[in-house]
Amino acid sequence: MDARRTMEASDVTETAKATYAAAGVSITAGDEAVEKLKPWAAKARRPEVLGGIGGFAGLFKLRLDRWKEPVLAASTDGVGTKIAVAQALDKHDTIGIDLVAMVVDDLVVCGAEPLFLQDYIAVGRVVPDKVAALVKGIAEGCVLAGCALLGGETAEHPGLMGDDDYDISGTGVGVVEAAAMLGPDRVRDGDVVIALGSSGLHSNGYSLARHVLLDINRMPLSGHVEEFGRTLGEELLEPTRIYAKDCLALAAEAEVRTFAHITGGGLAANLARVLPAGLHARLDRGTWSPAPVFALIAQRGRVEREEMEKTFNMGIGMVAVVSPEDVDRSLAVLTARHVPAWVLGEVGRSDATTHLVGDHPRF
Repeated sequence: MDARRTMEASDVTETAKATYAAAGVSITAGDEAVEKLKPWAAKARRPEVLGGIGGFAGLFKLRLDRWKEPVLAASTDGVGTKIAVAQALDKHDTIGIDLVAMVVDDLVVCGAEPLFLQDYIAVGRVVPDKVAALVKGIAEGCVLAGCALLGGETAEHPGLMGDDDYDISGTGVGVVEAAAMLGPDRVRDGDVVIALGSSGLHSNGYSLARHVLLDINRMPLSGHVEEFGRTLGEELLEPTRIYAKDCLALAAEAEVRTFAHITGGGLAANLARVLPAGLHARLDRGTWSPAPVFALIAQRGRVEREEMEKTFNMGIGMVAVVSPEDVDRSLAVLTARHVPAWVLGEVGRSDATTHLVGDHPRF
């Protein structure tokens, strides 16, 4: 672990001897953080993991007997400015779930099973309990995704970050059988688009949400919001739903053509990424009502619908494109797994772009 922190030049006298600690590096705090996070990391394991936390590299034995032609998939992501809310509330044990969700739900789009994740935590100053809380969330997210937390890095960046600042990112690796890979080449005219409901804002659009709610309207994070039934801070920190296991279960039971993870860019743009040339999707806004947080942002910030829909997930965190014959089966699988799901639209042959039609009820 590389821990760094600066001190003012005036603190150094002619007779002072420069040390790593005097430069702001606390090896002791770094070691304490590692010890505190080990129990959480140990909860996110798979049988293929070799060794434990603390080595120079994480080791994962790929079981080649499971696949005829395995294809590895990799994804790297972060959490964005949702971290500012966690910092303001001094609550750091859920933001790691968001990180895992952003990584593993990108992997599963092609049908890949998440195998392991490694994290990177950059801090202005190592506070062992805070680092452990961050890793706790990451470990919990890995358990929800069925992947291992294989290790990571925590680095202090004095002079570049404030003492209380931090940022996190992660890289995940998954595997899929070559013959079972999902993607645009599988999509057909007449396929049906199924929506999987989101748990809230997830981890996208927080710069706009914070600007509208906190900067323009001066809403306190600790204030109770009647529409939410809880405080604004609790709503904004609601962890991102992790769909990886649900998507893999669905793909095992139904004819899934592809998935689309609805993140930055919104519903239409992300779905268009997994459709082949010549096909588009027609999506019906009338099939669902976005959660109150979306309406609040739109109303308080006078944000146009087009801007809302290209910034936020609007209540849909993942979509599945399935064979029309397997719609009922798909909905039954997702319902049994307690995932809110509904028919959102269908794929058609046209030169038009993927788009939404109609209006949301009660929005």
